[in-house]
Amino acid sequence: MLQIAFKNFLGKSANWYKITILFFLVLNPVVFFLISPFVAGWLLLVEFIFTLALALKCYPVPSGGLLALQAVLIGLASPASVYSEVEANLPILMLLIFMVAGIYYIKDVLFLVFTKLFVTIKNKIVISLVFSMFSALLSAFLDGLTLMAVIIAVCFNFFAIYHRVTSSIADTEHAVAEMEQFKGFLRNIIMHGALGTVLGGTMTMVGEPHNMMIATKMGWSFSDFFFNCSVISIPVSIVGFITCPLLEAVKFPGYGYQLPERARAAIEKDYREKFAKVSAQSAYMYLAQGTVALLLFLALALHLAEIGLLGIGMIVILTAINGQTKEHDLSESFTNAMPFVALMIVFFAVLAVVHDQHLIAPLTQWVFTFDGKAQLLALYMVNGLLSIISDNVFIASVFINEVALAFKNGAFDAAWYNRLAIIVNMGTNVPAIATPNGHAAFLFLLTSSLAPLINLSYIQMVKLAFPYTVVMGLTGGLAVYFFM
Repeated sequence: MLQIAFKNFLGKSANWYKITILFFLVLNPVVFFLISPFVAGWLLLVEFIFTLALALKCYPVPSGGLLALQAVLIGLASPASVYSEVEANLPILMLLIFMVAGIYYIKDVLFLVFTKLFVTIKNKIVISLVFSMFSALLSAFLDGLTLMAVIIAVCFNFFAIYHRVTSSIADTEHAVAEMEQFKGFLRNIIMHGALGTVLGGTMTMVGEPHNMMIATKMGWSFSDFFFNCSVISIPVSIVGFITCPLLEAVKFPGYGYQLPERARAAIEKDYREKFAKVSAQSAYMYLAQGTVALLLFLALALHLAEIGLLGIGMIVILTAINGQTKEHDLSESFTNAMPFVALMIVFFAVLAVVHDQHLIAPLTQWVFTFDGKAQLLALYMVNGLLSIISDNVFIASVFINEVALAFKNGAFDAAWYNRLAIIVNMGTNVPAIATPNGHAAFLFLLTSSLAPLINLSYIQMVKLAFPYTVVMGLTGGLAVYFFM
């Protein structure tokens, strides 16, 4: 029975992975009771990052979930704290559930638009820059998670088209090498797109969830947010867009993969066939999807309602006007989002530990020991480092509350408070690109069904983001020093 239990534990994961998780489960209570809850909290955070880094070995919900559950049982966080984190992040959960599902109903028209870009632009350097800039433009008005769902759907369709072609070809050495080239191409494109969502997301108050939170606390309007943050966001975006084509031109390690001709031909053929078979019914479908997509874009830009509510509104309208009235018409659209929703609940449990054990309190106190430009740089650096290992929305909420409390207690004037708020926003947006932990959109990509198909692991994402992290992170720091 013990052998069967071990075999079933975490399924087909490697034995060394299973033993590691069991070791963590034994170690945590020992550290908690014999050393200190504070140390145990940091240990749990490192362990959870380990499960994220090996998401392709085992989806983090069972392994990371066991660690989070144990943390609650031994007292690192209370069930009430976990629920409080979930409640505070309800808009993000609604976005994941309904907006990501809603994208399913406009994927046909979005696929045609993105495919048109690929068919029209044949130069890898140009398509990379266009993809990044187009993603940035959309993410300034759409949430990064929403746009990432679109990009994943498009790349998944490209992979499916090419896979249908290669599945009928003998498994020769050339065919295998060509497939690896195609996977590398998709990894490059999707990472350029992902970085583009960050660049656009820094520009407006609707670009990232915590942008809205900080803007609301500071009383900034849409234009106020742009002008306040532009002192950092514009230099960072310019450098980011310059970095994109340079990485492809110099074939920086991990970049430079080209689209195989067979893959391009298959995608172009599929595109032509879709247009050749356009009937009155499909034309109506494209028109309906395109119209609703434009209305969604407008509603998001004006922030008429929470993003999740707009998502379910889109689902209701499109299923009604397109006659998708069966239960399976709805259930299929939620299959991609729900595993990630479960993972986010586990993630919030870990964040409850961070909150209850005051894991970052010493760092906030350390930042306020500095004065002048040194304080701004220290805040930018600490926000960035913590966002790399944790969630940037959580780090932003913690620091903006600490800054607001210090301002209320008379630690500095309103002008300095405004500067600190800008640093909190940009410090949690820019350096957080270093790992999938920092941005929910990156974590969504890592745990998507596309990632294992194109060999996009945690380590691969870190490697591909590394040049962007260095260049954009340093640019942000220089902007803080010289322009604030």
